[in-house]
Amino acid sequence: MAIGPGAGSLEPEASYISGNVKKLRVGVIYGGRSGEHEVSIASAAAVVQNLDKQRYAPIPIRIEKDGRWLIADRLPTSASAAEVIEQGKSASGKRLLRGREAHLVAHPGGDQIITIERGSTPSITGLALDVVFPVLHGPYGEDGTVQGLLELANIPYVGAGVLASSVGMDKAVSKLVFTAKKLPIAKYLVVLRQNWTDNPERISKAVRSHLGYPVFVKPANLGSSVGISKVKSPSQLKAAMGVAGEYDRKIVVEAAVPNAREIEVAVLGNDHPEASVPGEIIPSREFYDYQAKYLDDDSRIVIPAKIPQKTAAEVQRLAIEVFLSMDCAGMARVDFLMDGKTGKLFVNEINTIPGFTTISMFSKMWAASGVSYPQLLDKLIGLARERHAEKQQLRTSFT
Repeated sequence: MAIGPGAGSLEPEASYISGNVKKLRVGVIYGGRSGEHEVSIASAAAVVQNLDKQRYAPIPIRIEKDGRWLIADRLPTSASAAEVIEQGKSASGKRLLRGREAHLVAHPGGDQIITIERGSTPSITGLALDVVFPVLHGPYGEDGTVQGLLELANIPYVGAGVLASSVGMDKAVSKLVFTAKKLPIAKYLVVLRQNWTDNPERISKAVRSHLGYPVFVKPANLGSSVGISKVKSPSQLKAAMGVAGEYDRKIVVEAAVPNAREIEVAVLGNDHPEASVPGEIIPSREFYDYQAKYLDDDSRIVIPAKIPQKTAAEVQRLAIEVFLSMDCAGMARVDFLMDGKTGKLFVNEINTIPGFTTISMFSKMWAASGVSYPQLLDKLIGLARERHAEKQQLRTSFT
């Protein structure tokens, strides 16, 4: 099915056969309705550019910010979130991308994607996928919503299932799981936006008495450090709660770890996951916020992290424990905070669809562990098909 002409456009249907071997159609879903839309586009560009074209045929499925799905007429090419943002500015409100309207069919069998070309004589085309690679960061993609749709359609997909995706996205609920598994976490409070609006004085008093200052204030359901503020005194709390409340109705207020070092580990696998070598982020700003992650060039990444071997082994062990506690699959990046003086480790969060560019921590840590980016994609697609095949063995009827 030819969708668009020119360089970077999709190949005709015949090209899905390479010699006598059928290429796997990999639907790469990206974009999405979240504050991490631009990050997702950059991640997807890296995925489609590094898939082995002799084995895979990438199908770019873009979700616009308003929630519309389309089969993009060109594969994404932006190398970074900053580049995506700059392209958006230069477009002056014009659409950067065209494509066919797309709909995922939420029942098993047949063509999983239906595309529609509207006009005086509308045309409808079906498209079958072999596996889906969701590269969606944040709500409406990383949080189990798209995973649930893929489960209904019975399509193999890369990464965590509905439960792990949902719980991993919600920092408040994930901390309950960490607590139940006796994993080390910093002290925290969960505040509903409405409760803060109704009685800010009571919340402020609770923060001061239970946590002390400084604290971090963050939306419960978001990533890429969007909406996060470091609050050093009670006078700064109101503004921080307002920012976090713009992104979620549920807000996490967390005690800051003294002299914190940011240590991360990448995890890969299904029931028997493996952990990469740990990496450390040295942010260009006071903490690793969105600006430091994606827009500045001054943050530094150290892989392997310069920590004692015993600490590195413990970080890897804890990362696998976190992964298994969530019943994750495929991949995850587990982030830790380490007290710079005592060396004590705290689980910060888990990302079930971590940043996925070639210079993202997840891919760089695996590269340092001996797994190249193309190999990583192969392993993830294999893990997705393995988990899907396992599910097909389950009974769906008692009779």
